[in-house]
Amino acid sequence: MSQPTPETGEPTCYRHPDRESHIRCQRCDRPICPDCMRDAAVGFHCVECVKAGAKETRSGRTAYGGLRSTDNTATTIGLIAVNVGVWIATFASGGFSSRIFAFLALQPKGLCERSGGYYEPDGLSCTFGGVLLPGVSDGAYWQLVTSMFTHVEIWHIAFNVMALWVFGPQVESLVGRARFLALYFLSGLAASATVLWLGPEFGGTHGASGAVFGLLAARLVVALKARGDVTGIAAWLGFSFVGTWLLIDNVSWQGHLGGTLGGAAAAAVIAYAPVGPKRTSYQVVGLLAVAVLVLLAIVTGTLRLAD
Repeated sequence: MSQPTPETGEPTCYRHPDRESHIRCQRCDRPICPDCMRDAAVGFHCVECVKAGAKETRSGRTAYGGLRSTDNTATTIGLIAVNVGVWIATFASGGFSSRIFAFLALQPKGLCERSGGYYEPDGLSCTFGGVLLPGVSDGAYWQLVTSMFTHVEIWHIAFNVMALWVFGPQVESLVGRARFLALYFLSGLAASATVLWLGPEFGGTHGASGAVFGLLAARLVVALKARGDVTGIAAWLGFSFVGTWLLIDNVSWQGHLGGTLGGAAAAAVIAYAPVGPKRTSYQVVGLLAVAVLVLLAIVTGTLRLAD
């Protein structure tokens, strides 16, 4: 750290102690004078951080330690393709009345369907006839994952695909493919866990919104870490959360909230892990800790529903 000059008490450049400096490196936070400033994507970096960044680039690593993807859109395109494929199958087979929807959407507690109506089953059997639509509390644990790829309304999948296309490549370029996928699925699972606790016991919650909100939160966390301008991403996140809640009926604010918190927690682990040879280890341990918390919320939420 630089010391203030005896004459003025102002901070000085870490390389030139005789020069006052009111600009700090966006990466290491050390004061730098104009001669030591190097333009960066956000603000300025010092000479040493530029050299370190060049080494990471040559080694194929992103700013947060992940392997640099040759195509930052490939993973996002893959996720979009799965979402669109499931939507086509669901829409073509009857939408909300489709057996595919009943199988894939997140249903905390199962229902019996009979003649267009529903009633609560007796355990795993429909005592008054009909078809059992199992829920998570009945053992349909796959719904915790499959629900984040399930859509019915065209506006729903259009919004999620657009947001995923805009922010998916951005996040992957910053953290790498493996960390990007960890963010996506941890956010989606956190959304499912929150629905189990705060959502309605009956009814199919569905959509990639929880995972998408997690990516938005991750982008915000990374921007805050870099001390960049967060106005745009904060506006996106705020409008998406409040706008969909106020303007659209039956929106799962529980899933949006859970996805946002899960994505923010996972992104904080990735972005704030200490820089050094053990950074990946810290990130893995931190992400596993987030996963354990999410799993604990799922298990306790499922047991609560089964009572």
